[in-house]
Amino acid sequence: MNSPRHSSGRPTRRVVLLGGLAAALGVSACGRTTVTGVSDPTTLTSADSIASSSTTVSAELTGSYSIVDSVTGTQIDVTVTVDRRIIRANGLPNHQRGSFPNANNPHSVSAQTYEFQLPLHGTRAGRTTQLVLPQPFGIATNGVLFDPLAAEWYRRDPASGWTIEAIGPSATLGLDDNNAHVQPTGAYHYHGLPTAMASQQGAERHSPLLGWAGDGFPIYAGFGYIDPMDPTSGITELSSSYRLRSGVRPDGPGGVYDGTYTEDFEFVAGHGMLDLANGRQGVTPEYPDGTYYYVLTDTFPFIPRHFVGTIADSFRRSGRRDGPR
Repeated sequence: MNSPRHSSGRPTRRVVLLGGLAAALGVSACGRTTVTGVSDPTTLTSADSIASSSTTVSAELTGSYSIVDSVTGTQIDVTVTVDRRIIRANGLPNHQRGSFPNANNPHSVSAQTYEFQLPLHGTRAGRTTQLVLPQPFGIATNGVLFDPLAAEWYRRDPASGWTIEAIGPSATLGLDDNNAHVQPTGAYHYHGLPTAMASQQGAERHSPLLGWAGDGFPIYAGFGYIDPMDPTSGITELSSSYRLRSGVRPDGPGGVYDGTYTEDFEFVAGHGMLDLANGRQGVTPEYPDGTYYYVLTDTFPFIPRHFVGTIADSFRRSGRRDGPR
């Protein structure tokens, strides 16, 4: 795709956005980024087809839209139907990423072929479902996967009962400034809050919509309304209800619980503002009538480790995924 240029020969940015969409998407500061709506979803059968979309812009992330960024290579098309959100993406972020491979991550970033059909509106299940490798959690509005689990264990033994956290005091998984790195497949993915996408968050405003979980419920960054059902109640940081266990590990690596391992943490209902799945029911700018929504936090679990709804068939993953990641 050719980029419009100034006389200096440097690429310029063309952004077609309404409202706060640019900030929420974390559009690049250079190159050519287009965000358009989708008028005929039947003509878009693959990620490659996104580049040919040139219809009118969608006003909200909850509707249909496309992103094509010639500098970062990002391609994503989101089509909303009566009951589905159809996402086709190549998994390349439309923001600056770290250098890969690096000393702690030997893999190179490459385009993927994602196609997911998520429920347009999630439905609570009778009980939560815990993530198990290699199940990702969700997909960001720019087409990058939220994937909190790391295929790393004490003494490299999955049967040890001690899973190394990607974000922890001893983590050496080569994460970049967006808490992301690369799988052996070349898939760039977030292990925590993507700072480039959450740059608009703060104590004075509700956090931006970051994406959707595999069960269809929305995902936000860490600030929301004090009263979850009252948008006039003010803004607060939404705290996790997980905490470090006290004492020392009874086996395995031994030593005090310090956050190196997933098992170092415990959920304590009411300890914070969020539930077991790191979410809550409430209103948001995009869902003024209320919805269940997940929250990414700066503390464990960073990205939720449970689903409250039923995972969409297209988003299910099974089978072991080997590290390093």
